[in-house]
Amino acid sequence: MHKQTGEELMKKPVLTFAFLTALLIVSVAPVHASVSVKSTIGDVIYVTYDFENLDPSVYSEAMANDQFNSTTIPQIIKKNLEKQNLTRVNYGFQPNTNDDATNTIRVSFYLGGSDIISFTLNRTIMRRTYQVKTEWRKFQFNLTSSFSIDFAQVLAEPVEQWQKINQTAYIYPSEENDILEISFQFALPEEATQVQVEGDTITYEVPPYFEDVFLNSPFLILTVLLIIVVIVLIYRKLK
Repeated sequence: MHKQTGEELMKKPVLTFAFLTALLIVSVAPVHASVSVKSTIGDVIYVTYDFENLDPSVYSEAMANDQFNSTTIPQIIKKNLEKQNLTRVNYGFQPNTNDDATNTIRVSFYLGGSDIISFTLNRTIMRRTYQVKTEWRKFQFNLTSSFSIDFAQVLAEPVEQWQKINQTAYIYPSEENDILEISFQFALPEEATQVQVEGDTITYEVPPYFEDVFLNSPFLILTVLLIIVVIVLIYRKLK
């Protein structure tokens, strides 16, 4: 029987340590993925999160996770705002979609309520002025038990410091590290003017809606009077 030498005995723990180290490196290897977000602003904010090129294991776990569905992200946003005493918030959603070929998951929903978006009507110049608060983007989200994204940290920079790609769009330039690449865009209505951003609040003006013009028009009074006259005439004929 071969007796192990002292040198051979010393090699065993070294090899064991090397094996465990390699195993640890594999188990904590970074997940390469990208998240692109587009928020299109109107009377409500339509939001789309695209989780793209996910690691196959993360993608499979996310697809099998019953806790991750169409309402997960908007509910997180709503609860996060409620902690800040911002309760005038509502949302709607569409079913999540996915692409197995590219390991991509798309989450789409809308946000509304006066604690997120509101407007006033200037009847003198007949313009709507919108105020949009964008702090809702700051939250932490667990896509799976092993893959978490802290949007509050990644998107901490105020929107006023984001890149203005045209007169009606602001983008947080794609930030990439060993684990994740994130980009975020706010798109305003094309007809928006007088766009201003202070901190995380966007204000802009748009032309009035038809109902704004109609309700502010003298024709409304004439129309009401005409309807009253017609009703009176019909009533007299029926008597």
